[in-house]
Amino acid sequence: MNGLPAREAEDAIVGGTALVKRFGGIAATDSVDFSVAEGDLVGLIGPNGSGKTTLINLLTGHLTPEGGDVVVRGRRMTARSPHEFAALGVARTFQLTQLFGRMTVLENMLVPGLTRPGSTRESATAQALKYLSFLNLIHLEGLEAKNLSGGQQKLLELGRALMLEPSVLFLDEPFAGVHPRLRDQLIKRILELHASGRTFVVVDHDMESILRVARRLVVMARGRKIADGPPAAVRANQSVLAAYSGL
Repeated sequence: MNGLPAREAEDAIVGGTALVKRFGGIAATDSVDFSVAEGDLVGLIGPNGSGKTTLINLLTGHLTPEGGDVVVRGRRMTARSPHEFAALGVARTFQLTQLFGRMTVLENMLVPGLTRPGSTRESATAQALKYLSFLNLIHLEGLEAKNLSGGQQKLLELGRALMLEPSVLFLDEPFAGVHPRLRDQLIKRILELHASGRTFVVVDHDMESILRVARRLVVMARGRKIADGPPAAVRANQSVLAAYSGL
C-alpha cells in the first residue's frame, strides 16, 4: 500500500502521498497514501485517534502536511488554503457543524452560494431552494439555524457544501448524534447524489451506516492506513479485526 499506483494517481480527483502530520510527539498520519477517484463512495473508518479527521483535514487544505504532497486533479495543492481547494471542487462538512446560528436556513445556504464565480442573489437563491427541497428542509428556510435539530443541522451543512457544486465531498461524522429517521434520510440523499455522479468520502464511527453507503472501505489505525478495498474483504481483514479489538 506504499505509493499510489500510476493509474490510480491519474484518475484521482484528490490524492495524498506519504502524508505526515504530527501533534507533539504523536504522528496523527504516518506516511499515508490516499486517493479519491471520480465516482468513488469511500467509507473511511478506524478506532478513535486513528487519524481519520486529520487525513481529511490534510486533503481539504485545513491542515498542512509536514511531509508528503496533496494533489487535486493533477495540481499540487500542498500548503494551499481551504478556499483554493473549494475552488477546484473539494468540499467538506465537519464533526461539529459550522453553521451561522443566528442566520436563517436560507441565508446559511446563500453564504457559499454567493461565493461562486458569476453567481447572483437570484441564481443563488434558486439553487438554494432546489437543494433545500431535495433535503426536505424547504419548510424551514426562514428558521434560524440554531433552532434546528442536530440531524437537520447535518442536512443543512450538506446543503451548504452542495451549493459549491463540488466534484468531491468529504463528510466528517455526518451520522453522529442524528435521530435514526433523519439518519436514514441522510443516507438516502447521499446515495441519490452518488447515483447522480457525486463523489464522496464519508468518515463515521457508525459502522452500520457506513456499510449502507460505502462502495469502498479504507481503514486507519494509529496514523496508518491498514486496509483499502471492497467492504466485504476489508471486514474480514485480520489487521482490521485486531485494530478494533485492541490487540
